[in-house]
Amino acid sequence: MRAIQLQRHARPDEACACVEVEEVGEPDPDEVVVEVQASAINPADLLMFEGRYPGPVELPAAVGIEGAGRVLSVGSDVADLAPGDLVLSLERANWAERIRVKAGRVIKLPGELDVRQAAMLKANPPSAHLMLKSYVDLQPGDWVIQNAANSAVGRHVIRLARARGLRSANVVRREALVDELKAIGADCVLLEGPNLAARLRAAIGDEAAVRLGIDAVGGDACLHLADCLSKGATLVNYGFLSGEPCKVTPHHLIVEGLTLTGFWLMAVMGRSTRAEVEALYGEMAQLFIDGTLEVPVEASYGLEDIAQALAHAHRESREGKILLTPGGPLA
Repeated sequence: MRAIQLQRHARPDEACACVEVEEVGEPDPDEVVVEVQASAINPADLLMFEGRYPGPVELPAAVGIEGAGRVLSVGSDVADLAPGDLVLSLERANWAERIRVKAGRVIKLPGELDVRQAAMLKANPPSAHLMLKSYVDLQPGDWVIQNAANSAVGRHVIRLARARGLRSANVVRREALVDELKAIGADCVLLEGPNLAARLRAAIGDEAAVRLGIDAVGGDACLHLADCLSKGATLVNYGFLSGEPCKVTPHHLIVEGLTLTGFWLMAVMGRSTRAEVEALYGEMAQLFIDGTLEVPVEASYGLEDIAQALAHAHRESREGKILLTPGGPLA
């Protein structure tokens, strides 16, 4: 059986290898065996391979934050899953042809959900949803501003904000993204750089309430978002993209009354009940089914092409997600 292993911390396309490993075998009474049909490559995977994000300590190690597929077999004590069910894995070693896991570590998904979208369901949609929901009691007409707005999380924030009657200001690094993000519901799209706050206010007005900022980058990009926020607002950091510390000034914290906090989905899941996790993913799946959320896929690769897949995912200018399809191309 083929699987991807992290061999060493390095540039992503040099860090991993497709290797032959032992078959997973039959499930224990409380386990299931899943055929992994699709897995998304996320920024967190790439940062992990570079040694800049929490991950395996001992190498080589199985990897892959996301994975979705069909149940092949179930243990004798498993009553709520059956062969053929579509599931996502809550484990973090999903880049393999098959996985054997505790039944409590998979989430059953609606059968009508496309497996490609299921492969992108675990991390980014709930992150966007929870950051919009958990920190500020946003009301219709309020503004949220985010950087890395063309990322998967950023696109979900745009779509979810629009669905709730919120308005989104979105910071990107390429002019070509402006019309693209406006087409999916962005109210305002600005280029990263000097005088961001002045340019934002020129676009939305001095009185607009910008009560939430969402930062994936840190460093100066975080500082620029802080400049844009209204008094008493909250700035949430969820990403390591620049590798630099989050920047705010004493003026932001003392005079403007801003709050800087962090979000990590893994920590949220760790303190949630099973029922809460199931409800969250059920809600996210339905948003894909009804068209509220959608993620474009730019390319899919087999496990044997892991170096090319990771190099592609590492490019800055892409039009969609990169997927791994362990069993070959999806129909």
